Amino acid sequence: MRIAGITIPEEKRLEIGLTAIYGVGRPRAKKTLELLGIDAGRRPKDLSPKEDTALREAIEKFMVEGELRREISGNIRRLKDIKSYRGSRHAKHLPARGQGTKTNSRTVRGNIRKTMTSGRRKLEKT
Repeated sequence: MRIAGITIPEEKRLEIGLTAIYGVGRPRAKKTLELLGIDAGRRPKDLSPKEDTALREAIEKFMVEGELRREISGNIRRLKDIKSYRGSRHAKHLPARGQGTKTNSRTVRGNIRKTMTSGRRKLEKT
């Protein structure tokens, strides 16, 4: 089963398998399946062609995959262009939402460790 250019894993429950699509998390997957009257515990291989089509159309109504990625990158580009504080933080690959950087912030910086030790050397005893 393919939705928005992504192959949904056949052996996983629908609720989990739909999260393979960028922009669809557990809440959106649950709500969509609920609206369509499809059991969240079913497997994609067990769906009828009618249910398959209905699910595909329901998911593709949302902004997902490439369209969503373009929207997000456009928003970040706009912040950089207007030279906002958040835009400058994105440009420098630092946290954009007020977090400290003395320790932590490994995720956004890419797990960079710039120092090897504290800088003080122990004196050798002779």
